[in-house]
Amino acid sequence: MDPNRKRPAAAAALWAAVCALVAGCGGGPAQGPAPSPGARCPAELARAQAAVARAERTDARWNGPVTGPAAVSGKTLVYVAQTMTNPGVAGVAEGVREAAAAIGWQVRVIDGEGTPAGLQAAVSQAVTLAPSGIVIGGFDPRLTARQTADARAAGIKLIGWHAVGSPGPGADPALFTNITTNVEEVAGISADWVIARSGGSAGAVVFTDDSIPFARNKAELIRRRLAGCAGVALLASENIPIPDAGQRTPQEVSSLLSRFGERWTDSVAVNDLYFADAAPALRAAGRPGGGPPFNIGAGDGDPSAFQRINSRGYQAATVPEPLSQQGWQAVDEFNRAFAGRPASGYVAPVHVVTARNAGGAASWDPEGYREAYRRIWHGG
Repeated sequence: MDPNRKRPAAAAALWAAVCALVAGCGGGPAQGPAPSPGARCPAELARAQAAVARAERTDARWNGPVTGPAAVSGKTLVYVAQTMTNPGVAGVAEGVREAAAAIGWQVRVIDGEGTPAGLQAAVSQAVTLAPSGIVIGGFDPRLTARQTADARAAGIKLIGWHAVGSPGPGADPALFTNITTNVEEVAGISADWVIARSGGSAGAVVFTDDSIPFARNKAELIRRRLAGCAGVALLASENIPIPDAGQRTPQEVSSLLSRFGERWTDSVAVNDLYFADAAPALRAAGRPGGGPPFNIGAGDGDPSAFQRINSRGYQAATVPEPLSQQGWQAVDEFNRAFAGRPASGYVAPVHVVTARNAGGAASWDPEGYREAYRRIWHGG
């Protein structure tokens, strides 16, 4: 017997407190029925509802660096993209371009096209260009170990975006820093959203790309958090490489609908693009755009995801990376490296976007980061 069932009075009091908290928060928590004292995981539900309510707040201000070295002049960067069909990778590339223009540097983007051979060729081309720095944009540097070793031997600084599983500097592979939100927090809040939305009673599917270590780790963390609520059943975990998502996702979604029917109530994907590819199959099956299944992306929060959320078009929520801000952060981290200073150590906090708190926006970024970085680089 679940030991939480022995405390109905305490659970009821706890839920009353949570409801009071939620009522006082702008935007409110994820939609769904309020859990009852007899729910199968009342303590987990209470924690999840409170966490989601905090993450949905929209009044966050810039809490990143406000001091650092002045702009080092005359630098060039190459952004090597895992694939520019990945909207998160492309969004950060655009942020790097914008920030490079603001600091006065040149930048070039090379598309690795999502294959090991393509990435190796892209990094090799980047090294040949002899830039000051290379961004490892969304892929495992171990796939290009020889090429990145050549870059280090040439004195080229390397910074990752979603290159490894955790933020900050790393020795193996040798990166000045890796820029990402905290994967544990992103995975946790996306699973919490499912628990909260469903009142602790869901049939969930996880979509991931196990060829990317960062994504594989994120998916495992999502599955673990979902397993913490006895009322949530993990129906399936679908491993679909991102470059193949357009072709394979509709087929897999049709198969899931056939296998699980109404039991499939919620989905979590390591990247929002899976839901763009799932939409045709869900629509063909007569499923409503507002769910079920209620779909949340555990990153990246690209404009198309916001459009689906705002229009209730087969995606209900996302945990967006602040893609533009992270592009600016990459340029600032390079500037610190060129100036002989340590990495900033900044990690963006998690945020949850739904139709109720998106405000019609097409992206999520904290306010004030452009002004903060410009002041660091140029003073004033």
